[in-house]
Amino acid sequence: MSFPVLFLPGLLCDERLWRDQVTALMPGRECVVADLTLDDSIDAMASRALAHAPARFALCGLSMGGYVALAIMRGAPERVERLCLMDTSARADTSDQSRRRRGLMAMTRGNRFNGVTPRLLPSLLHPDRVGDEVLAREVMSMAARVGKDAFLRQQSAILGRPDSRPHLAAITVPTWVMVGDGDQLTPPDLSHEITAAIPGARLTLIAHAGHLPPMEQPEATIAELRNWLNCPG
Repeated sequence: MSFPVLFLPGLLCDERLWRDQVTALMPGRECVVADLTLDDSIDAMASRALAHAPARFALCGLSMGGYVALAIMRGAPERVERLCLMDTSARADTSDQSRRRRGLMAMTRGNRFNGVTPRLLPSLLHPDRVGDEVLAREVMSMAARVGKDAFLRQQSAILGRPDSRPHLAAITVPTWVMVGDGDQLTPPDLSHEITAAIPGARLTLIAHAGHLPPMEQPEATIAELRNWLNCPG
């Protein structure tokens, strides 16, 4: 059976994040990319995504989308056939992370929102991909489309997210955890932690990718998603 796939983007990401994967999977499978720009809490994002999703689906979230995916697994696990968590964390923010996040929000409210600038790209992309001008423009354009108001809502949601680690052992659907081997924002250790806590989960490191493997290494990401979708349930 070809289950539909619900894709959940990350902070300052829109449907472009998943464009290549949706294009590859769509001929034989329904794909839906949730809009996570309209709400200021992770639970509200999860509720909105569920309201526009098929009755049952495979669920894939990256970074902030992973936080939303874990909220869906807490609130509506019966709708999820299988789970993929990419470049994300089950932890809540540390005090330092929260302080930096609030600082960015203050700058944004002071009309200093620049989305993703060239200065920030090295923290998002693998060193092998930072010099790719086409990719850099795509990432910056995506952030500009999301815009400052949605950025503030998303940062508020991320600040308020719970520690999901106590709930990981209750996940029973086939789960794959994927992460770029050069991810600086949610390093592979955080994916190892998630994998160890979810019964039967498996971990894949995507080579030569940072925080955005679907855009940095689209073909490798497509191949891993096909493996995830076709693995025995």
